[in-house]
Amino acid sequence: MPDLAIDVVDLKKTYRTPFTRRKVEALRGVTFQVERGHIFGFVGPNGAGKTTAIRTLMGLIRPTSGSATILGQKIPSRAARFKVGFLPESPYFYDYLTVSELLDLAGRLFGVPAALRKKRADELIERVGLDRARSQSLKKYSKGMLQRAGLAQALMNDPELVVLDEPMSGLDPIGRKEVRELILSLRDAGKTVFFSTHILSDVEAMTDRVAIIARGQLQDQGKPSQLVQQTILGTDVMIRIAEDADVAALTEAGERVRRRDDELSLTLPADADVDAWIAKAHAAGGKIVQITPRHETLEDLFLRRVEAAS
Repeated sequence: MPDLAIDVVDLKKTYRTPFTRRKVEALRGVTFQVERGHIFGFVGPNGAGKTTAIRTLMGLIRPTSGSATILGQKIPSRAARFKVGFLPESPYFYDYLTVSELLDLAGRLFGVPAALRKKRADELIERVGLDRARSQSLKKYSKGMLQRAGLAQALMNDPELVVLDEPMSGLDPIGRKEVRELILSLRDAGKTVFFSTHILSDVEAMTDRVAIIARGQLQDQGKPSQLVQQTILGTDVMIRIAEDADVAALTEAGERVRRRDDELSLTLPADADVDAWIAKAHAAGGKIVQITPRHETLEDLFLRRVEAAS
């Protein structure tokens, strides 16, 4: 039996909308497990139920039915909450605090001693790249800077489990890279990370397991490498060809055809005769630049599962 950080069984949440009182099933029997020391990705389109599930795990809302445990404690649990770091999707902080004051407040709420609060706050401010902005009030922070501050406060209590709702939101490519490295370093330190995101390339690169949710139900879950199909879906090709060349015969069977100046790229279907196409390209005066078999990605799987649930 694996050592579980999160265990969710048949979790359901139904609520009624204001005014119309229409019943909405936000979660419809969600079941999954997160092993300790793993990175678990939770992905789905807007309105799929990701944030509802996370808020339920954090004890912010009560489920209609089902059960969940965090670090062996049934939710809501004050004891478990002290071992969890949480970054909500759209965090709100007091405008006139500095990031040092924010982290000191978070440390006080978790009962961290004063000397350790100062030491940990300084380390985290540098770790999330806010050292130069430590004297500014949070009111002057950009969305990406606030997201970094939120990440720091989520780690202030040195949690066993870190729960992040859209941690890449508002970050530029450099910030996303830094957050990816931070998440990986948390796993290396023996922490468990549960995060939701829309950025599927990050999930595919980092996670030990992933769950896809749509319309309040899990559509698939498992290791990313095991979920995607290993069969060849097609072949991506790129050639250089004269700008005035007639390429109709080369593109008639292709998909995702793109031409820019002297470069032509397209995807041949899985059953295409690639050798015959290459011969045809040479006959047309083309020079082969790249030929790459195309396998299914997590994004392909995600779109397939979400479309099936619609």
